[in-house]
Amino acid sequence: GTLTDPAAIPIDDARTYEMFTAGKTSGLFQFESDGMRDILKRFKPDRLDHLTALNALYRPGPMQMIDDFIKRRHGQTRVVYEHPALEPILKETYGVMVYQEQVMQIASALAGFTLGEADILRKAMGKKKAEVMAAQMDKFLKGCATRSVNDKKARKVWDHMEQFAGYGFNKSHSAAYAWLAYQTAYLKANHAAYFL
Repeated sequence: GTLTDPAAIPIDDARTYEMFTAGKTSGLFQFESDGMRDILKRFKPDRLDHLTALNALYRPGPMQMIDDFIKRRHGQTRVVYEHPALEPILKETYGVMVYQEQVMQIASALAGFTLGEADILRKAMGKKKAEVMAAQMDKFLKGCATRSVNDKKARKVWDHMEQFAGYGFNKSHSAAYAWLAYQTAYLKANHAAYFL
């Protein structure tokens, strides 16, 4: 049954998400601080992607984006994409760059970077070395131009990427955290004695 095999826990358990939404997350890895409980109540997560994104955003740098993220989730702020190619990459995070992997995908989709080149860009953004970044920006804008992406839009996307890069989080890391938190939350919501 579900208790002996963590992989068999259903990923869409309503009681588990109700518990997150109510902020009843005491004892749950990564989700028990007062600030996070407040965000859970306002955001109302109902899928693993939500927990993954909130986990990535609830840190010193990107925390300033959380209010906007909540508004986008509830349709109070319109989600717009600078370029149609960005929609499949940013749709799950309501048009907000949350993960390093998204920056890599954007460089690939808009400027034709290989994933290896996109990884060099990701590292450069994290380190904030001015001369490396200038070369990367030049390469990105040239790549966009050859793929007929309007220069003004390309620069706007670059500015977003650069702004974001200081606090971009690794999605694979955040997803592993969210899954662990969800599994323990499932036990807490459905099998409290086992959880305790």
